[in-house]
Amino acid sequence: MTGSHPNPTIIQINVKELQERLSSEGSQLQLVDVREQREIEIASIEGFTNLPLSEFAAWSEQIHTQLDMETETLVLCHHGMRSQQMCQWLVSQGFTNVKNISGGIDAYSIIIDPSIPQY
Repeated sequence: MTGSHPNPTIIQINVKELQERLSSEGSQLQLVDVREQREIEIASIEGFTNLPLSEFAAWSEQIHTQLDMETETLVLCHHGMRSQQMCQWLVSQGFTNVKNISGGIDAYSIIIDPSIPQY
């Protein structure tokens, strides 16, 4: 997942903003979780599509058929680092409305939904 593009500034949203977006009626969102399957089995948020970074080669060629380039896309991982990489890659592929969920599912489980296990 490398390229010659300079790193664009990616918009960050916190988990409270994520919760607001998930609960707002009629919001058009694409939700992407880049964690590994074993991480998803421990903790997940409903509605996210899993595109593990370790399987980048398997899904990257189909990204333009899987996701719409204009629709707001929120990207999640454990703490916000892998999702940041994914956001930068999506922008380099022409996606125009990409946001990283800072703090990741770890922050979501602490701040928003303690029923989601921490790991």
